[in-house]
Amino acid sequence: MPNTAPAFRDLDFNEIASMLRAHTYGRLAFTFRDRVDIEPIHYVYDDGWLVCRTAPGTKLTQLAHHPWVAFEIDEVRGLFEWRSVVVKGTVYFVEPDGSADLDEKAQAAIEALRRLVPGALSEDDPTPGRNIIFRVHIDEMHGRAAIPAPDGA
Repeated sequence: MPNTAPAFRDLDFNEIASMLRAHTYGRLAFTFRDRVDIEPIHYVYDDGWLVCRTAPGTKLTQLAHHPWVAFEIDEVRGLFEWRSVVVKGTVYFVEPDGSADLDEKAQAAIEALRRLVPGALSEDDPTPGRNIIFRVHIDEMHGRAAIPAPDGA
């Protein structure tokens, strides 16, 4: 009897990194006390980090107290034809304060964001209120894929 079941598999490191580089939008999940939230956010994958920016608000207060997050991106073509990546990591805020090390990190983060939005954090910024930069250090990342059963199986 032919196999009619879909196949599931883990993605390897290169497939995960490729997906993270190809996408610019995902969902950031975070907790505070007994509450779990998930919000959409744009990002840039940059050598083991996700670089993001946001506007001041509740999310920042929560992340300042509990910097551990999960982040997910997906590619879905059908019920059993998809790929998904989940990242778990720690949030670090990028705040230029005059120290050479931090200024380097801030500049690198701004350059990464400008690959996504060329006018980011400049007078040409299309979303000037999103002026808080943070990076998510990728502590763990996992990917899964579903492959549909072969036609005619």
